[in-house]
Amino acid sequence: MASISTQKQVLGLIGWLALSFAASAVGAAASIQAQSFYGQLVQPAWAPPPWVFGPVWTVLFALMAIAAWLVWRSGGFYSHRLALSFFMAQLVFNALWSWLFFAWHSGAWAFADIILLWALIVATLLSFWRIRPLAGVLLVPYLLWVSFAAALNYALWQLNPQILS
Repeated sequence: MASISTQKQVLGLIGWLALSFAASAVGAAASIQAQSFYGQLVQPAWAPPPWVFGPVWTVLFALMAIAAWLVWRSGGFYSHRLALSFFMAQLVFNALWSWLFFAWHSGAWAFADIILLWALIVATLLSFWRIRPLAGVLLVPYLLWVSFAAALNYALWQLNPQILS
């Protein structure tokens, strides 16, 4: 840590935040019509109101970026390439989920994606934990939210087979 200059640390944090929120933006692009689409779906009684998703995901993407930054700070990308590659892979599947569900209305493929996403988050969390425990802890809310989102995805798919084919 001491060998990384303050300027490089700040630029690294900005880079991990930019990467994380770029993935968020790719997913958000698929969600342009999400409010009207989501509103027409039969919801389970335990589904949160739509306004909850934006703030929750904003916090989660910030925590994810900070976690990746902490791992990166602990030795750089090449020292921790497996853990950081898991991180980048889960970002891809996170962004893809929005396209599968909101843009392409595929409940089954979205559910398959979120199960793979969940596994990648577990792999990332465990890898981060071994390098920097705080980085692993920062991913726990993300894992919990995606677990909930997987259950919601499945419920919505089952309740709306005519829309989420």
